Order: sequence, then C-alpha cells, then structure tokens
Amino acid sequence: MPIMNFSFTALKNLFSKPATANYPAVPREYPERSRGHVEINIDDCIMCGLCSRKCMSGAITIDRANKTWSIERMGCVQCGACVNACPKKCLSIVPGYSAPSTEKTVDSYSQPIPETKPGKITNDMSKCILCGLCARKCPQECITVDRTGAKSWSIDRDKCVQCGACVDACIKFKALSTTDDDGEKGIVTLVKE
Repeated sequence: MPIMNFSFTALKNLFSKPATANYPAVPREYPERSRGHVEINIDDCIMCGLCSRKCMSGAITIDRANKTWSIERMGCVQCGACVNACPKKCLSIVPGYSAPSTEKTVDSYSQPIPETKPGKITNDMSKCILCGLCARKCPQECITVDRTGAKSWSIDRDKCVQCGACVDACIKFKALSTTDDDGEKGIVTLVKE
C-alpha cells in the first residue's frame, strides 16, 4: 500500500513547477524591508566609533589613525544597531546577502587622511549654562562640564572627531559652534565668569 501513496506524489511532482529557484543563475527577488547587508557611505563617515560600540557581534572595527572602517561579513547578524547609532546616517542596510564562501571575509573601506582637521568645537561661555548635554551626547567622551567647583567646560582636542553631536545637543542656547582649526592640541578649559 505505501507504494501506491508514493506513486501519487511522484506523478504530482512530475507535472508541477519546481519548488526551488534556479539560484544563482536567476537572481533572487528580495521582498521590501528584508534584511540584507550593511553598506557605508565612507565619504560621510567621521570615524566616531559609535557603530563599532553598538555592534553586538563585534563585526565592525574602526581604525581612526588610518581612517579605515571594516566589517566582518560572516560575523554581522544584520540587526541594524549600527545603522540606528550612526550620528551622520552614513550606514544603511541594503537588500541582498554576501556571496557564500568557505573563508571569512572582511570588507574594508578607507578615506584619504587629511593633513589638518577641518575644524574645532568652540564654546561661547556667555551663552553656555553648563547643563552638560554636550558632554552626555559626545560619543568620544571628550567633553567635561564642571558645574559645582570651577564652573568650567573642557574639551580634549586629541580625542574630538568633530562629529557635531555636541553642537546638535546645544540647539537651544547655541553656545557651541565649529570654527577653523588653529592646530590647538590637548585639553582646553574655558571658565564661566
């Protein structure tokens, strides 16, 4: 009796369309909002490192000195945490997956290394109320606000990557701004009078 059941299934499959696609000869059509792979617009990247810190699988590495951004494709789980964390919105998830391979691949993107930094963050202490929002929003933790003792605002110019997150946080009072870089290094402290 089991042979008769199998013959019905064999005849049905003989006259029906195949259940699988002819991949990779026929490219896959991805539905809308499907997870694919992370892509970067390297020209807009400021190398702040937020995507690397938010990456749950540790697939993203950033080398600020050499201006390189790398992702290990097999380590990425396409969760989108890096895309949501990027302050400049230069990361996106694009439909389509990495080609299968027997080896782990690392895609690296690099920027040309500028001779000087494009600008520096300055604080107009007459407008600043020392609220500390700029320090909380800074991804590099290079801003320090002392409200109780010296009533001062400090920035570590060596750690600052000019991402503009602090300037965006100070939107109400507009105390922070970006000016031309004069080559100032180290920690700069401004005191409220």
